Amino acid sequence: MLRVRPPGYGRYTACTGRGRLLLVMLYDCRSPADRDRGVAAAIEAVRGGELVVLPTDTVYGVGADAFTPHAVKALLDAKGGRPVPPPVLIGSRRTLDGLVFRLPRAARDLVEAFWPGALTIVVEHSPSLRWDLGETSGTVAVRMPLHPVALEVLRETGPMAVASANTAGLPAATTAEAARGQLAYSVRTYLEAGPAVDPVPSTIVDLTGAVPQLVRAGAVGLDRLRDVVPDIVESRAA
Repeated sequence: MLRVRPPGYGRYTACTGRGRLLLVMLYDCRSPADRDRGVAAAIEAVRGGELVVLPTDTVYGVGADAFTPHAVKALLDAKGGRPVPPPVLIGSRRTLDGLVFRLPRAARDLVEAFWPGALTIVVEHSPSLRWDLGETSGTVAVRMPLHPVALEVLRETGPMAVASANTAGLPAATTAEAARGQLAYSVRTYLEAGPAVDPVPSTIVDLTGAVPQLVRAGAVGLDRLRDVVPDIVESRAA
């Protein structure tokens, strides 16, 4: 059974095979009132171990509490395909110090130059962290996005495991509506903020070795990275 309340932003009530009611909400964060309700609902969903879709400064992401293993598994299951450890998004630079074992000088310089923004850094995470993101070999990919809605959520939830809001084999969603078309009832709360302004993936730099490596080209170009870290090299996969 499915009931939809028009015009498309609102509550969906579904009856699962086990007879459990599942409520899925899409909020238009371009409306101040809806934004406040949507952010609050997203925070509640993440704290409850459920999935949310939220805008970032690149494409839309589907996220879960990074420290709730069943939520991270639900995220990977929702995307399908081969499980890939998701990056972690954070709401402030200070949060980074609590996640890492050691933060190289190059990492600090890049964070200072490009955060919040479309730069993901790969660093060694603290061995004391109680999370399970998959086979990461003791590392974590971390980013602080430049989007007010995402930051408002992240500053309340803490670190979130976030992947692009799409299922395996399909394009990354550039609106929450498009994400809903792919992820449907696997996500509890969708936050719509309009089409992604610059849907170019974030640049990824690996800082776990002796020399910083560009492992994925993206929104932050190599020349800009070298202005900050002159010895950065391109990996063969970039």
